Amino acid sequence: MAVDLRRQVTSRQMCAVVFAFTLFAAGWAGAQAANPSSVSNPFFGSVTVEPANGQLLRLSLDDAIHRGLENNLGLREAESGQKMLQGERNQVLQQLLPTITLTGDTGFYEHNLAAQGFSPSLASKFSGPAGGAITNFPLITRDTLTQGQVHFEQTLFSGPVIAGWKAAGAAERVAYYARMSAEGDVVQQVAVSYLRAITAASSVDNARALMAEDQVALEHAREAHQAGTVANLDLLRAQVEVQAQQQEVIDAENNLDKDLILLKREIGVAPGQKVDLTDRAPYGELATQTPEEVLAVAYRNRQDYQNLLNQVVEDKALRKAYRSQRLPSLRFKGYYGISTVNGAGTHGNFAAIGTLTVPIFREARLRGDRDAAQAQLNAATAQLADMRAKIDEQVRDALMDVATTAKLVDVARSNVELAREALGDETERVNAGVDNNLPLVTAQATLAAAQNNLVESLYQYNVAKLGLARAAGVLEAQYRAYLGR
Repeated sequence: MAVDLRRQVTSRQMCAVVFAFTLFAAGWAGAQAANPSSVSNPFFGSVTVEPANGQLLRLSLDDAIHRGLENNLGLREAESGQKMLQGERNQVLQQLLPTITLTGDTGFYEHNLAAQGFSPSLASKFSGPAGGAITNFPLITRDTLTQGQVHFEQTLFSGPVIAGWKAAGAAERVAYYARMSAEGDVVQQVAVSYLRAITAASSVDNARALMAEDQVALEHAREAHQAGTVANLDLLRAQVEVQAQQQEVIDAENNLDKDLILLKREIGVAPGQKVDLTDRAPYGELATQTPEEVLAVAYRNRQDYQNLLNQVVEDKALRKAYRSQRLPSLRFKGYYGISTVNGAGTHGNFAAIGTLTVPIFREARLRGDRDAAQAQLNAATAQLADMRAKIDEQVRDALMDVATTAKLVDVARSNVELAREALGDETERVNAGVDNNLPLVTAQATLAAAQNNLVESLYQYNVAKLGLARAAGVLEAQYRAYLGR
């Protein structure tokens, strides 16, 4: 008996440790933010490519991220913004390239020479073929004119146009890094949503296991009450516990369904499509990194940082464009054409015109544009300095989150082992006829809770590693390595 009593105390202590950690993990999970909405953030929406069907869609994490990169609404908007700036850059480029146009027309014309300054007295001053004055000069003439012309026009030098071209190139690079940053946002959003759905599925399993435990306790209380060994109050309490746990199961299943809908909205799968998440919580230890090492990587790879760098370049080019308005500009235009009047042969004609424009006095406008551009450049420079400090903060926070959640995983793994040992002890006691099956069911539920806590800890650890990869700017290329997959 002494041995059995000692083993019973050991099992109860193990269960107490596991349930204590259960309360801690529940508090951690409750601190998580509610599921976001696509109404406030386009990265939580997508373009649905096909309607729902009755088949089960097996979805891995890689499949979900691939679908997100193809269909996510936020990324589609970023791609559209990049294409728009590419078009604007081509418009600026056209101002530096020659413009060649070809025109041709034919028509019948009637001219009123009197309206153009000709009169009979003026016509009498002209002599005819025989030497006499022209007395019957027609003031209304008609002719058929056919002509064709090739026009050429080009800006040879213009300070604002050249600086504008450089600014447009910097703006296009800004749009490129904005799209790349959007890809990182999509990968992070989809991966976190996938991991959250895995955790929700584990919560459903745990709630069902606890409901089964309460159901066994209810049956045990009913039998004891019928035998007259317990009061009716104990039976009522057991019934309340079962119904309360039923509510927990319903709530957990509802949360899982909503998490799956959010995931499907982010990756372009119809909300009504049935899906099966094939990956379970991945785990892989992350090599220790110093803040300096991660910062060096982040400054090279963070798209938002590169975006601001190019924003500063763009603002400098705009400032130079406004300053260059004081410089002269040189343009050339001309044409060559042929014309035929009334079918009486053709004649060539051309024009070649060079235009030099020198601004004389627009001082107020020039100073206003320059000061506005300088203010914009100062703001972008300040934002760049703030971004460096922000990246430093994010990297250090992410490293601390990774270290903390790694310790939580270690504790959760230890609790799982304790719960398994407790379950083994209770199994031996039941098989030996020393105890009924209620402690066995309790130990089974305890193991299920410990395993659920382990999944929750893995979720937090994986989310922290994804945050570190995002802070370093390498998430979209290295999320598999950071998750240990």
